[in-house]
Amino acid sequence: MKIAIVKLSAMGDIIHSMVALQFIKKHLPNSEIDWIIEGGFSPILENNPDISNILQVNLKAIKRDKLKIFQEIRKIKKFAKNNYDVVIDVQGLIKSAIVSGLLGKNRWGFSKNSIREKIACNFYKNFVNIDYTANTIDRNSKMLSAPLGFEISQEEILNKKPFLFFESHSISNLISSIISKTEKNIIFVIGSTWESRNYPREKFAKIANNLKENIIIVWGNEDEKNDALWIKKNSQFAKVMGKIDLNSLKALIAKSDLVIGNDTGPTHLAWGFNIPSITIFGPTPINRIYITNINKAVKSNSIINHFKLDKNDFSIRNIDEEKIIKIAKKLLYFS
Repeated sequence: MKIAIVKLSAMGDIIHSMVALQFIKKHLPNSEIDWIIEGGFSPILENNPDISNILQVNLKAIKRDKLKIFQEIRKIKKFAKNNYDVVIDVQGLIKSAIVSGLLGKNRWGFSKNSIREKIACNFYKNFVNIDYTANTIDRNSKMLSAPLGFEISQEEILNKKPFLFFESHSISNLISSIISKTEKNIIFVIGSTWESRNYPREKFAKIANNLKENIIIVWGNEDEKNDALWIKKNSQFAKVMGKIDLNSLKALIAKSDLVIGNDTGPTHLAWGFNIPSITIFGPTPINRIYITNINKAVKSNSIINHFKLDKNDFSIRNIDEEKIIKIAKKLLYFS
């Protein structure tokens, strides 16, 4: 069976869909799985043995140049020549539905009551129904298993094998030099796509000063880098990671003892590697993740509307850092 998975972005959403791959291969060991993805996120999928081909699109380029749409359509039609037996849109957006429509006839997507952009349903032939407010990982797993005739249980997900991989030979000397062999290595993920999703740098510094281990701060842009340098200035235990690519970021997370960060892709990498983590939630729903023996979450007191997230909800700033410190020590020393 040839399967096309359409999940274009973003990092965390892709990670929370990838868990299904090992179960598809368990039930359909001879299947070929191609994944259509925005090019900038493709390194997340790289080196996964369950993926046959990573097929990159660049739909974001259309925003800058409308004529790029013809180039992308030609590219997707070329992908369609692989003659897929089933096309599964795990994204549930109009753009991903259009991509699915160009890829093959046997198209599956979320039902009209299961997604926000309901027009997308016009591009599907078959539908999977699951509450839009349900756990994100459960939603993605059902979307990727139901069209193939099997179910993925929560117990299976809880007992999953790590599903992220990296090229060890290409890891930079910078990573080797920053990882401690005598202290616990704790990664701080201090940025995200919205400012209201960011835990205050002052509180990150207090966490670092309390844990007194090898704290490594990762960043993705200049604002995050400046916050990282501020934390370092205010904590003798914090180090600032240099600019690294996604392969190196995966390697760094895989070598860590604990990841503490906002609700964003790099934090969710820890779950994919079965590495302990604490995800800090403000204006986004906590049921985006699985809470396990080693993967914990701390949520502000705000009430979330799944259909309209409030970017002006800065309640994450009110979370007491002592809660995070307490969980961190339990994960580091008593797990």
